[in-house]
Amino acid sequence: MTIWTNLLLAMFAGVLLNLTPCVLPALPIKLRTIARVVGNGSRQRFLAAIALLAGTLTFFGALALATAMLNWTWGTLFQAFWFRAALAFLLAGLGVYSLAGRGVQPPQWVYRVQGNGYAEPYFAGFLAAVLSAPCTGPFLGGVMAFALTQTPSTIFALFMAVGVGLALPYLILLAQPGLLTRIPRSGVWLSRVQQVMGLILLAGATFFATTVLVERVGTLLWTAWLGTLAFWLIRALVVGPGLGARLVPALVLVIGLSGAVALGFHGNSHGQNTLPWQPLTERALTDARAVGAPVLVEFTADWCINCKVLEQTVYADATIAQAVDAAQMRVLRADLTRPDATLDAYLRSFGGAGLPFAVVLKPDGTVHRRLPDLFTVGTLKTAIETSGEQTRVDP
Repeated sequence: MTIWTNLLLAMFAGVLLNLTPCVLPALPIKLRTIARVVGNGSRQRFLAAIALLAGTLTFFGALALATAMLNWTWGTLFQAFWFRAALAFLLAGLGVYSLAGRGVQPPQWVYRVQGNGYAEPYFAGFLAAVLSAPCTGPFLGGVMAFALTQTPSTIFALFMAVGVGLALPYLILLAQPGLLTRIPRSGVWLSRVQQVMGLILLAGATFFATTVLVERVGTLLWTAWLGTLAFWLIRALVVGPGLGARLVPALVLVIGLSGAVALGFHGNSHGQNTLPWQPLTERALTDARAVGAPVLVEFTADWCINCKVLEQTVYADATIAQAVDAAQMRVLRADLTRPDATLDAYLRSFGGAGLPFAVVLKPDGTVHRRLPDLFTVGTLKTAIETSGEQTRVDP
């Protein structure tokens, strides 16, 4: 593919990043930003859009330079303990502020420094870009793998294209305010929506906090979050006031129960299995080749939300365990939670450029199928069942 094709794919991948679990904690801030300027003049909306895009591109520009000059891979920044701790602290503060019904916005002194109140859209764009870095979305893995083989200028252009794609849906909303102007911008129900956004931010803070704290403390934090959610639901349903204000917590309750029932049904129907994971080492690969066994390698990290989604759904599915047993496959895991030059070299050698990433190897050790980004049970099952074939055209 040409550079122009990859630029278009990079922009499209950036748009799809908005649908990944990683970027979800940034949604409340972006929506708040748009709500504040909907109804304003075209000049104000245009400047807000420029500020949001500038915030997004600031991060992606810095990440592009680090990738080109320091040989980083997608998500390297999250390997820093201090960065995850700072992000958890920031999301917790924003979550508490929003849960209190104040919305998500920087302190007033920030607006005075900026002059026209465009600090919030800049901050929203920047934070959304930061939160997109732990995980890759559809098409992004292939684009990043291509980028790592290119010149610094091409890497920079590809990263900028991803940033433009990430911001694009919100730029469209700012350019076409008619899509949102019919939504009321005041009322008790809106305060309830802001509180839901706060709960989402607190969930993001809890997730990143668990990656820097011991497991026991992480369990306590999730218990506290669930307790906060339950208390808010009960209070919001009882207090109201009015039907509109009660509809918001009722909808949250229905979605939560539906999700729990769906997960329970999936677990009962397909079973929950733990694959016999072993650490990825050269000896493990050599032993697999010696006995003629195909290999499944998963690259993961504690801070990769999409990786956790795969581990709780695809890898835990009983059909995957059965396929692994039938193929007499070795399953190896590379944990990139912390910097590891050896594992990072394996990721690059297999054609990966970010997490999540998995690769299925033939019995002779050659690559049979690369699985970047999120994938389904059926996709992985097919890759495992065909791993013993002599020939395979890799996508």
